[in-house]
Amino acid sequence: MDIATGTYGFRFAEDRELNLCKLYATGCDVINDSSYYWDGLERTDGPLLLFQYTLSGEGIYESKDRTYRVASGQAFLAEIPSLHRYYYPPDATEPWHFIFLLFRPDLILPHWQKFVREASEVVSLPLDAAPVRLLRMIVTDAAAGRIADPLIAASSVYQFMTELVRLQTTTQHNRENWSEPIRQSAAYLENNYAHMISMDQLAEHVSLSKYHFIRRFSASTGLTPGAYLARVRIEKAMELLRGTTRSIEQIAAQVGYSSGSYFIKAFRSLTGLTPGEFRSGGESLVYRRLFFD
Repeated sequence: MDIATGTYGFRFAEDRELNLCKLYATGCDVINDSSYYWDGLERTDGPLLLFQYTLSGEGIYESKDRTYRVASGQAFLAEIPSLHRYYYPPDATEPWHFIFLLFRPDLILPHWQKFVREASEVVSLPLDAAPVRLLRMIVTDAAAGRIADPLIAASSVYQFMTELVRLQTTTQHNRENWSEPIRQSAAYLENNYAHMISMDQLAEHVSLSKYHFIRRFSASTGLTPGAYLARVRIEKAMELLRGTTRSIEQIAAQVGYSSGSYFIKAFRSLTGLTPGEFRSGGESLVYRRLFFD
């Protein structure tokens, strides 16, 4: 997708009934002039959040006491106002070609802060990554005049930030990125869920101390080992509730719970339903399976 250069601003009137994300500007630029310089403390158009992605060439982004060369396939995220600067490097050998998105922090600041906290102010993203594809589409739509009202603009901002956070979460919790001890322990839980498993036993299985094992497992999977085990057990229980006529007590024992009452409590805590309600549907939807994050 070739993107024409240009900057597109949006100043829609606020809707008193709807609290919307606010798109401020988007565009594509090619810079080859050292006069291109922005200081985050001198700008008067904030508060704003800026995502700027390099297509080719490179620029400099300085934040607090760190300096980054933002090359092709990298982006920086800046809050305006804040202590940062970005500019075209005086020693550059080719133009800095980038696309950008500027938006107000209303409604979306927690997404932004979560991403920066877990990733960085400067990140590497492939050109076909969902947030980059979406940003390219936003710029193209802006150029074509298709972002014609505040609802479309708000949807663009929210979808972009959702995709950015989703990419980070998916990457962080992608099983392929887990270390070998974490993959081994997860597989052990999935294959031995019907038995009582202590954290000491599990840590010993992968040759880690209990403290380091729990910390690394939680960082990789997004769940503590105990919560991961509960998730596996409940998912297996759902299969049995739908696929067999076994009693609640029998299913509880089969998936590793010491009593039916404890199983019911754990099942309801995770799904919002009792095992009986899940099995029968009652007055609610008849779920074949429930998906968890």
